[in-house]
Amino acid sequence: MGRSSVARFVPWWFAAPAVLLFAVLMIWPSVDGVILAFHDWNGVDPQREFVGLENLIEVFTHPMAFGAVLRTLLIAFTLLVTRNVLGLLLALALNTSVKSRVLLRTVFFAPAVMSSVVLGYTYKFIFGSDGPVNQTLRALGAESVPNWLGEPTLAIGVIIFVITWQTVGSAMVIYLAGLQSIPQDVLEAASIDGAGAFRRFFSVSLPYLAPAITVNMVLTLITGLRVFDDVYVLTGGGPANQTQTISTLLVQEAFAFGDYGTAAALAVVLSVLIAALTAVQFRFLKRQRGLGS
Repeated sequence: MGRSSVARFVPWWFAAPAVLLFAVLMIWPSVDGVILAFHDWNGVDPQREFVGLENLIEVFTHPMAFGAVLRTLLIAFTLLVTRNVLGLLLALALNTSVKSRVLLRTVFFAPAVMSSVVLGYTYKFIFGSDGPVNQTLRALGAESVPNWLGEPTLAIGVIIFVITWQTVGSAMVIYLAGLQSIPQDVLEAASIDGAGAFRRFFSVSLPYLAPAITVNMVLTLITGLRVFDDVYVLTGGGPANQTQTISTLLVQEAFAFGDYGTAAALAVVLSVLIAALTAVQFRFLKRQRGLGS
């Protein structure tokens, strides 16, 4: 083997530790999870019993699975609107020469780097029966106050609000990067031609934001479909399992009922759902924004 042939493999030797770590911590658990979906296992026995498609059939006949899927989709698609609209509006507002823009960007982005569990418990207190929200309503003269986390519809609304508040900062940063990449001479030319602020945004800025919109939409969909921490902390899937999502139902099956096979099957279904919807969304956005070939 010549010197040049050996040199070609040098970068792979440097990458080998990271690749090995990724394979051990990410690839193998994922593969083992798919294998587990076709077995019955209680998490203790060293042996697993092969049951074929029984776990997947149980997933689709589970009394709570259909509702969990619908609620997961509801949260994901509502988050697509709230996170991206608010993130874009914040980016437009802070893409100016306001002196406090750096501070405001930091303030709005801060929740994105905070623990979901900490934020969940904070909002669980805020929206509690005797929390600040209800105390304020009583102070304003309300005779009865909502049970924010005890009524399914209100609880779902609180969950969406909390996730939006936590993730809107990351969307804002991506949109800011897109806005700052727009050539100023193009905007100035449009302004000279008599285009107003709205016309400049829709005719000039929006096409340049296509990559940022695509990235944000895909990330938002994945975040919404994988939602777990906020639901688990805020409601635990209640009341009466009316806020269960696929992820919380998965954890309940595994750690409350010890049915790891069904939990793994739920994880497989969730992964397939995320992959399918992300692929469809990405292809749609590429066609709409002219990014594809």
